[in-house]
Amino acid sequence: MEVLSKQDETLERVLGRICDSFFLLERPGGIEIAEADSVSFVGDRIAGFLPACRLEHLGDTSFCAAHRLRYPCYSGAMANGIGSVEIVEAMGRAGMLGIFGAAGLPLSTVESAIDRLYRSLGMGVPYGFNLIHSPNEPELEQGVVDLYLRHNVPLVEASAYLDLTLPLVRYRVTGIYRDGRGNVVVPHRVIGKVSRVEVASKFMAPPPPRYLRELVATGAITSEQAELAARIPMAEDVTAEADSGGHTDNQPAIVLLPTLLALRDRLQAQFGYEHPIRVGAAGGISTPWSAAAAFSMGAAYIVTGSVNQSCVEAGTSAAVRSMLAQAQQADIAMAPAADMFEMGVKVQVLKRGTMFAMRAAKLYELYRTYESLAEIPAADRATLEKNVFRAPLDVIWDQTREFFQQRDPAQIGRAERDPKHRMALVFRWYLGQSSHWANAGEPSRTVDYQIWCGPAMAAFNEWVRGSFLEHPENRRVATVALNLLYGAAVLGRSRALVGQGITLPPGAPRLVPLERSVLEERIQL
Repeated sequence: MEVLSKQDETLERVLGRICDSFFLLERPGGIEIAEADSVSFVGDRIAGFLPACRLEHLGDTSFCAAHRLRYPCYSGAMANGIGSVEIVEAMGRAGMLGIFGAAGLPLSTVESAIDRLYRSLGMGVPYGFNLIHSPNEPELEQGVVDLYLRHNVPLVEASAYLDLTLPLVRYRVTGIYRDGRGNVVVPHRVIGKVSRVEVASKFMAPPPPRYLRELVATGAITSEQAELAARIPMAEDVTAEADSGGHTDNQPAIVLLPTLLALRDRLQAQFGYEHPIRVGAAGGISTPWSAAAAFSMGAAYIVTGSVNQSCVEAGTSAAVRSMLAQAQQADIAMAPAADMFEMGVKVQVLKRGTMFAMRAAKLYELYRTYESLAEIPAADRATLEKNVFRAPLDVIWDQTREFFQQRDPAQIGRAERDPKHRMALVFRWYLGQSSHWANAGEPSRTVDYQIWCGPAMAAFNEWVRGSFLEHPENRRVATVALNLLYGAAVLGRSRALVGQGITLPPGAPRLVPLERSVLEERIQL
């Protein structure tokens, strides 16, 4: 035993031993710390108790049980394969969950990712795939669901949904059955990522009856399956997506998470699900403090996003990782989204080192102002062709038409009939290419990189400054995630002491990023 008041480093060491419990004892020389199994309780005055806090016990343990995880954390999907198979593999092998970023990729590429993950992880390590709302390309969303069902993909993260769709409902309820004990078994799990109450309420409710009737009519499910489907929520896990990179409503987590927890409780009382829906937290999770705050507010799990993109496993370029590692608080902006351009939906991107946000905003301004490419004033058109597209717009349209000939031919016919739609597709060429240029590290297009990024990136960079994680080549997704969870456990223990009237030394606990080997020793792997 050592005297806390004289040796502050003792507290740091003890707080870091998250798997052990300690008593704080009053002694003439101050407060001493003793391991729980060494206290006799005879003549000792107990000043406080420091309980163990294993990473497995953060959040809701049913989340880990349902998804066969060790830790309540997953890496959210990042489109165009930025949420790569390497990220999914690394998270899975570390006892967490990874979601492959399928949005924006050809079906053949997604299918290759499914095959690889099945071969590398098998059935023993969990993983999931992204399913993104595609209001302008409903056939594409249907094709992705067909692919997932054909390959028995067991879990999807449904993101950017403004409303439920028939393909999403079909994925959720296909194969539902009642086992020998009378329990409803749902082979396909959905994590709904939402930032609005009206959308969250749809994921927390049973599948819409109109879609179930349609699925029965087409023979996709039976009447009995439709009856069973009416007893389950669309998503068994709902992620409260606060201010994040990419698609975001810029919601503050401190408001959004409690709101969705209250909504969950109300709908649980209404529908009486056998297993209550779990609510997790995403957006801004990039330091131990943000992770601890999420768990303290009642998050069942946490989701990392922007920080993963700066890790070596991300499906992007070294140039992008370097740019992200330099991001500061004011280096982000909102810009038109490629997939929902016509609707005015925006995504959050990195502003530092790129002109993408400004140029994309100009394209949307022109789209709203004019009815066709032909109406754009000559001076504006010349600027677009010289600086943005770097080619005549007619050439860009030819390339766009060739792309949609393979992806969604219906878009071509619509564009031939509607000049404004043709303009939208041409402008979306730039928005789509800007992400590909960034992922490929195209040096001639650095100023046009579209890099999805939220303010969490700046907080992470500030926290790791001066440590081995300051350099992007040292950043690995599992190491980052375990540091966040470990730091959250340490912070939770420190707050437990404060709640008992124990005054901690200034600056305690000091949380610095730890190497993977040190982490594994402290969490007793």
